[in-house]
Amino acid sequence: MSNIEEIVDALEDKISKMLHNVDALRLENAKLKEDLHYSQRNLQNQKQEIEAWAEKYEALKIAKSMLGSDENKKETKLKINALVREIDYCISQLSE
Repeated sequence: MSNIEEIVDALEDKISKMLHNVDALRLENAKLKEDLHYSQRNLQNQKQEIEAWAEKYEALKIAKSMLGSDENKKETKLKINALVREIDYCISQLSE
């Protein structure tokens, strides 16, 4: 009979350890999910910041070429022509 009691005690110990491991893994999983969520928010913020800086850079290139720089003159002329066409389209839509 003591052999069965030893087996039952060993099983209880193993079950207790497994439950403890499950709890520890759940806590670790929750922490990792929180870290992942934080990293995703951080990445999204960085992407938005990069887009904002890219827009500022493009505006600066256009402004620089308008001041007489020959580097981006063609791009600036194309951008101005596109804006003029868009304005003309808007005016034609308003006059209809």
